[in-house]
Amino acid sequence: MLTVVQIRALKPAAKPYRVPDAKGLFLLVQPSGALLWRYRFKFHGLDRKIAFGEFPEVSLTEARAKRDEARASLIDGIDPAAERRKKKLAVRAAAHTTFRLVADEYIAKMEREGRKSPTLSKARWFCDLLDSAIGNRPISDITPHELLAALRKIERRGHHETAQRLRAFAGRVFRYGFATLRTEHNPADILRGALTIPRVRHHAAILEPRGIGQLLRAIDDYTGRTETRIALKLAPHLFVRPGELRQACWSEIDLKAAVWRIPGERMKMGIPHVVPLSSQALSLLRELQALRRESEYLFPALGKSTRPMCENTLNQALRRLGYGSREMTSHGFRAIASTLLNESGLWHPDAIERALAHRDRDPVRAAYHRGAHWEERVRMAQWWSDHLDELRSQGVVLHRRFGQAGAAG
Repeated sequence: MLTVVQIRALKPAAKPYRVPDAKGLFLLVQPSGALLWRYRFKFHGLDRKIAFGEFPEVSLTEARAKRDEARASLIDGIDPAAERRKKKLAVRAAAHTTFRLVADEYIAKMEREGRKSPTLSKARWFCDLLDSAIGNRPISDITPHELLAALRKIERRGHHETAQRLRAFAGRVFRYGFATLRTEHNPADILRGALTIPRVRHHAAILEPRGIGQLLRAIDDYTGRTETRIALKLAPHLFVRPGELRQACWSEIDLKAAVWRIPGERMKMGIPHVVPLSSQALSLLRELQALRRESEYLFPALGKSTRPMCENTLNQALRRLGYGSREMTSHGFRAIASTLLNESGLWHPDAIERALAHRDRDPVRAAYHRGAHWEERVRMAQWWSDHLDELRSQGVVLHRRFGQAGAAG
């Protein structure tokens, strides 16, 4: 049997040579002077070898322990060389099956399935938030403790809703990893209930008629970029979602027919939406058309005609007018329209819901109502714009007049 002193005294030769230890373990002395541990054995009558590393990184004691472990596998009828290759492949596969790679693959699948651009952008953002904590970790090795630590980091900043959504996104990635045989567990499911549940916050909006009139007059006096002022003025008349307004394209606007056709891929529910345009909305659109930039967008980003205005532009404009985030948001124009149109008692609730592009949970009813109430919606759009003008100029307080749906012309 070898000793450490004997090993250190070994000298290289012109050709590699072996120095035996015991029970199949030997050192392969290379011409370069490298001392490589090898273990030789027979499995089903065939000569096999395993490499255990290099001396002195792998000591004599460690090499003998590895040999004894391999001999134990042979006693159990397992080929230690094949078993080692299998483990190496598993480690290599794990290294190439990180959370980030699986998440990117999952997002690519979402894109092939036709998910909308905002949804894909949010998924990539979630992926980036998790990247530093678990992005480079093999997905099969990630523990609930690791994921929870990453989520707590977001939660400590006060972003409770983001942390909740991040856990849900991670859960979808783990489920995809499970379905594609890259992991056998989903730590995100275990963490249900571990995070602070955020209080439901509705989009801030001014719902008192006098305050709405003051807001409309303030918008008239906005001194910022012209496109931003027109977008602010259009928002209460059209009461679409802010993302739908800022990404509006001229190809969707038919001034002659007085309609705006929004394609399904830009709608929250994925269903195309048609907006009737009042005379006031048409006037604002013509004003916008008169200063049209070289862009497909009604509201191109400043200095970047190939992109729509930033999603925060309208909210920032409201802040510039003196309205805080808890007082009024760009999304709040929808709440204003929904509240006052329903309170008027003049319009069928289904017509209001269709104008707001809310989805009907009953698919049969939804298919019918996509085409219903159009004429009422056209009348309602004009009545609503006229009423906004009244609020702006006179501060008229709205009086309830239930039971007269569609009476306004």
